[in-house]
Amino acid sequence: MPVRPSIHFIFRGAPVEVSGMAPRETLLDWLRLQQRATGTKEGCAEGDCGACTVVLARARGDQIVHAPVNACILLLGQVDGAEVLTVEDLATGSAPHPVQEAMIAHHGSQCGFCTPGIVMSLFALGQDYAGAVTRDQVCDQLAGNLCRCTGYRPIIDAALDACAAPAADRFSANAVARLKAIKALDDGEDILVGDEARFFASPASEASFATFYASHPDALILSGATDVGLWITKGFQDPRKIIWTGRIDGFDAITRDGDDLSVMAGAKLSDAAPRLADIHFDLGEVMRRFGSTQVRASGTVGGNIANGSPIGDLAPCLIALGARVELRRGDDIRLLSLEKFFIAYRKQDRLPDEYVRRVIVPGLAAGSDFRAYKISKRFDEDISAVLGAFHLTLDGRRVAAARIAYGGMSGVPARAAMTEQACIGVELDNEATWDAALDAVARDFTPLSDMRASAAYRSLVARNLLRKAFIEIGGAREESTRLAHRGRTHAAE
Repeated sequence: MPVRPSIHFIFRGAPVEVSGMAPRETLLDWLRLQQRATGTKEGCAEGDCGACTVVLARARGDQIVHAPVNACILLLGQVDGAEVLTVEDLATGSAPHPVQEAMIAHHGSQCGFCTPGIVMSLFALGQDYAGAVTRDQVCDQLAGNLCRCTGYRPIIDAALDACAAPAADRFSANAVARLKAIKALDDGEDILVGDEARFFASPASEASFATFYASHPDALILSGATDVGLWITKGFQDPRKIIWTGRIDGFDAITRDGDDLSVMAGAKLSDAAPRLADIHFDLGEVMRRFGSTQVRASGTVGGNIANGSPIGDLAPCLIALGARVELRRGDDIRLLSLEKFFIAYRKQDRLPDEYVRRVIVPGLAAGSDFRAYKISKRFDEDISAVLGAFHLTLDGRRVAAARIAYGGMSGVPARAAMTEQACIGVELDNEATWDAALDAVARDFTPLSDMRASAAYRSLVARNLLRKAFIEIGGAREESTRLAHRGRTHAAE
């Protein structure tokens, strides 16, 4: 297989080739320091405020998809094969883009520092969804864009105005030529920028990935960089060997295998969200609050699991559903239950040159029900203090079996074994039978206190979430148990 010593992408309408970047170089640094594209701002440098938002346009079949991403934590090598669009690219001559015009008309900007990122988020929304955009979509799209002074009402009004009709700008007018140019970047070659001691690598096939990683087990596997990016910008780490999985053919596939959902490790969170929501509405709600649009457009299912965060939102849900994780080492593949993958804080059952390949998520069987609840200080774009996931198998109105998992209650996402056992025999119509199960939560976990919540708060919330699951599965209307139910609620409102 030929190896390409550079990355290729489109910038300012022309192809760009970069061969000398450091493995850790971010897209934001390249834009601001080398290209002097200073309209893209640096705010938090950790992917929270959205001031650095740019759009990556990529080919998907015969269409272009426009993904807003946080340039501050995205590594430059990750833009290979894409068209990079910044706020300076939107105007046609001296005429602002329709999104920019709408922001002006609706007074959507005051200090203006956040405005470029907001404009780029709305530009992406308008390109792919204009003509059918709802207020809920706009609020979801803006969850990753912080505005401290303007207030979101005029920004939302501008978005609804600008996206009321299908995009009619030079980007849509030139869509055919743009698609052709983007597709021409995909040469199917492996990438190795650097040398054996210091490199940014991007294999084009899983076979190449497995072989190369076996030769460099000390390399950092990079997926979406939504966490790794912070190691660089906040932890000042300088990884010398990086292998990015974003170009591996088929590594982002999501397919059905009978009742099981098969999710390859490279699947974007944004692509996995609707497929998980098909299993249960609560999975969709958890994914809707998973970071921001920018985070979901970059982060991956496999990266979230391999990262092993004790407060990750996805792992407890998948554990409660009985998901399994598939690991690969060279040509060897093994399968284990997801809860056994997590051993201790930041420690997983994974050999040095073994990687997460796939996650297999069972569907809900007849007679079973599921609930998942995320508790955080902010509704949008916040890390969980506690996440509880409850999968109950019912025999009429009686609990016959339970799989329960929590995040934020220990050093790893974990099942509540004693609570599960105590749930057996619970009668949904008889609250007197609930106490043993509710009391067992405190025996399963001894949580820590940190900046997000105290140990006492976590213990009480974990208990109350189980009670909430009993109430809802028992038939209570969600309007009486949730501030945000299927009618949707957003902090931006």
